[in-house]
Amino acid sequence: MNAPAYTVSTPDPSLVSYTHWMYGLHAASALIGILGSSTIVGSFIFGIPSIIAVVMNYVKRSEARGTYLESHFSWQLRTFWFAALWTMIAFVLSGPLMLIVVGFFTFALAVFLIGVWIIYRVTRGWLRLKDGQAI
Repeated sequence: MNAPAYTVSTPDPSLVSYTHWMYGLHAASALIGILGSSTIVGSFIFGIPSIIAVVMNYVKRSEARGTYLESHFSWQLRTFWFAALWTMIAFVLSGPLMLIVVGFFTFALAVFLIGVWIIYRVTRGWLRLKDGQAI
């Protein structure tokens, strides 16, 4: 399957900067999760920086259409919403197991793996943006 071409038009340099800010906000949420008392996932999904980045994404998403930035906008939104979805699924599946203590470990493992996945997605996307490439 071929990736869609995003070379229709050159993006406005201010929109490129705007996209860097969104990655920075997502990275800040992940960093708060690493350094704070929260988890990466909790900080990423419920943290103010990530929520601001998601709102920013929806506000300017139409301006990114037809450029390579469109892929970055989609990448960031999918990262946020899939992290939320997978966390809910992990909680639902681990919840009944918490009655026999095993669920606490399975949920902690799931949250750890989702956190690693978030760091990977933010890092990979931001590096591709830095190189001026679609993700």
